[in-house]
Amino acid sequence: MPLLQSHFLSLNHSTQLLPLSSNHSSLPSLNNITIFTSSRSPLNFPLSLKFNSTLTSSSTRSTLSSMPFQDHDLNLFADVANKLADAAGEVIRKYFRKKFEILDKEDSSPVTIADREAEGAMISVIQENFPNHAIYGEENGWRCKEKFADYVWVLDPIDGTKSFITGKPLFGTLIALLHRGKPILGIIDQPVLRERWVGITGRRTVLNGQEASTRKCAKLSQAYLYTTSPHLFSGDAEVAFARVRNKVKVPLYGCDCYAYALLASGFVDLVIESGLKPYDFLSLIPVIEGAGGVITDWKGHQLQWEASSDSRPLSFNVVAAGDKHLHQQALDSLEWQQY
Repeated sequence: MPLLQSHFLSLNHSTQLLPLSSNHSSLPSLNNITIFTSSRSPLNFPLSLKFNSTLTSSSTRSTLSSMPFQDHDLNLFADVANKLADAAGEVIRKYFRKKFEILDKEDSSPVTIADREAEGAMISVIQENFPNHAIYGEENGWRCKEKFADYVWVLDPIDGTKSFITGKPLFGTLIALLHRGKPILGIIDQPVLRERWVGITGRRTVLNGQEASTRKCAKLSQAYLYTTSPHLFSGDAEVAFARVRNKVKVPLYGCDCYAYALLASGFVDLVIESGLKPYDFLSLIPVIEGAGGVITDWKGHQLQWEASSDSRPLSFNVVAAGDKHLHQQALDSLEWQQY
């Protein structure tokens, strides 16, 4: 059967015609498509299918094609997320290693004027750019007229406030964007060292614009392990952590979210923590996964949290590894399936 004009589409108003088939994996990036019907009436509409050059796997393309948002949406979200980190960083640097009042929250954790002003600065940027998006901040909770929202920004202005107030620049600003409960963008920003890890679903994680990657380490006996503090484990969780700690090559302490950033850049192999809140880990997921690592709860389940006006920040046990084989060995040693 001969191909009719109705079987072809034109790319970017050029004269090149391509047959329409069920397999479009070989199509170039498209900005606009003109479809010619049998009556030769052109129908032109925008279509964004520009993929990052590193997106080569069929599974990644399949994931992106099923998303309800387009690639240019992710670019816009990333641009605004960077503005959030910039705004928070300006506030935090102003107070770092300066004298200020330290208050205690209801859970006895410290909070400072820097935490509150940095979160306020980020909220202002979000409301200016995405007034219909919801916000869940560590300091201010849910901010949205509706009970639910498709897009929710989850903010932790200073993850590691104790490090911040003692002058140690290993804290970080954590920014996550959830779409229907799934983190599609995450940032770990260290404003004093001016290091920023950005993870976007379906793309490689970058550190200050350069691709970041975890390193291979398939044996616990060769692993460098980080956790914020051994004193943050208690009961069965303390015993489970000790089983892993006793098998690794080097256990290390004291980095807060910065440990996950080091893992994403291939300097650390394993991070295990207990009692993290959603604003402590949601931003880490795109960063770790985009660098080639794995991050789950202690049972190996995907980390998820549905944000809404009624949501409460539950506690989660988190394990992240740069190597999937190491991740499985850590799960086996934690023996958390029984709980």
